[in-house]
Amino acid sequence: MNDQSLDSPDAPRGCPVAHGSPELARLYGPEAATDPHDIYERLRKEHGSVAPVLLEGDINAWLVLGYRDSRRVLDNPSQFPRDARTWRDYREGRIEETSALIPMLAWRPDCVSQDGEPHRRLRGAVNDVLQAAVSRGTRRHATHFANKQIDRFAAVGRADLVADYADFVPMLVMSRVLGLAEVEGRRLVESCAELLKGGEDAVMHDGRIREIFGELVERRRTEPGSDLATDLLDHHAALDHDEVVDHLRMVMIAAAVTTNLLARVLRLVLTDASRLSGLTSGQLNISAVMEEAMWNSPPLTVLPGRFAASDVELGGHLIGAGDLLVLGLAPGNLDPEVRPDPGVSVEGNQAHLAFGAGPHECPGQSMGQSMIEIAVDVLLHRLPGLRLAVPADELTSTASTWESRLDGLPVEFPV
Repeated sequence: MNDQSLDSPDAPRGCPVAHGSPELARLYGPEAATDPHDIYERLRKEHGSVAPVLLEGDINAWLVLGYRDSRRVLDNPSQFPRDARTWRDYREGRIEETSALIPMLAWRPDCVSQDGEPHRRLRGAVNDVLQAAVSRGTRRHATHFANKQIDRFAAVGRADLVADYADFVPMLVMSRVLGLAEVEGRRLVESCAELLKGGEDAVMHDGRIREIFGELVERRRTEPGSDLATDLLDHHAALDHDEVVDHLRMVMIAAAVTTNLLARVLRLVLTDASRLSGLTSGQLNISAVMEEAMWNSPPLTVLPGRFAASDVELGGHLIGAGDLLVLGLAPGNLDPEVRPDPGVSVEGNQAHLAFGAGPHECPGQSMGQSMIEIAVDVLLHRLPGLRLAVPADELTSTASTWESRLDGLPVEFPV
């Protein structure tokens, strides 16, 4: 394979190799769905810390596998902006508006898509309204919805803690925070999951999310409430309609990512008797389990996306101006240059990439961690004797380009 390496001065700029080359590894499809980590490690051996890959639709991208290279990209928005309007494949018409990549990569009028002063203006508004939401009692909402979900299966003696619990609690809490009715929040569970999964329905589900939030914004203009939608409309940054809608969408998708982290934390708790007993007795803090999950199985395995502002060297490769880069959070966290022995405890080490880094680091991470802490605590206290209903080695996951989700977490408990 002829990579765009610095040792190949004659390699064409503007794409990792010839567009749609079958030689490139795909971050989607059957192999990626079942064993993405094998793909990451194979690419690391073949290409080093940065590798050429194909995304859905056989769209070229660079996958950043190295921890230090990911930090370089994330910490330098002038060199690697988030603004998809610099994406050459999009500008040159190779990305259809129906592409499954559009919901995760396209430019939007939100703080995620912008850098510099526009980013500071919008990010400041998001930080302010999230802080106000915390002060209004997010933990109370988390306790309420955790108990409400448990009520649905507590009398049965068994449940799937992914489909019956983790998929819903963060989404319902954030729905309440944003200003949605519970029924609307439950509708968004499927749409946000399908958006992150990708595939042919991703754009349709993205449209459904935007429609729900568009209607909410219009309601709050005439019927203000004590919620994040109203706070954004009233903020001194003077967000317009589309900016408010897209920030509500952004926060809701972050909640959908949090569902995956909650499932991963529950898996760690239920597959280790010492963790489970430590948490139920109060001798172990849930934050230690969350740190382990965020290092070893971050809720987003691959973060979209950055774009090279000009030709630049990264990981021994020449990245062409306008090239797309996606950040391998999972392989970056397991980079042998920073974690030569992944079995060593990471307790107390918060340098993982699970929330990104730099100016675009997730603004709602403390809220998400708080929801997980409460969801785990309520579950363990409501259901004493909770245990896995299958051997741990029978638990499976299915990956998309952006995340790897547990297929289920079947449990049983005395009633």
